[in-house]
Amino acid sequence: MHRFLEATAGEYMTRTVKTVTRDVLMRDLEKMFEADGFNAFPVRDNGDIVGLVTKFDFLNCFSFTPARMVPSYDDLMSKTVADVMTPEFIYVDAATRLPRVLQLMVEHRIKSLPILNAEQRLSGIISRNDVMRALAQCAQRPA
Repeated sequence: MHRFLEATAGEYMTRTVKTVTRDVLMRDLEKMFEADGFNAFPVRDNGDIVGLVTKFDFLNCFSFTPARMVPSYDDLMSKTVADVMTPEFIYVDAATRLPRVLQLMVEHRIKSLPILNAEQRLSGIISRNDVMRALAQCAQRPA
């Protein structure tokens, strides 16, 4: 376990990250979630990451209360990422130790964290699966 305590997000992150823009329609976002199997996409605007859109954000559109009228399915699917994304999101940098990444994921019940560099540019993303892989690899005894 000592190796896990020293491991960083940068060692286990996915470096090639698919992003979306604010104008992507919900119907297209749904297809992206299905095709890619991701739980979240960073939202990019002119090279900056301005939010995160998750499957939870997508599903939340279909959550209704007695005080909220139910729009048609087509109306909801015509919304854009900008309508549903989370503009304030938790992120880490590549040097963040994995125990801290794990703590953030558990405390905030999130499945992935964008990794931003010092210039606030996207470097990668780390998911629960990445952390689980790190735990398994770090638990193996060195050869």
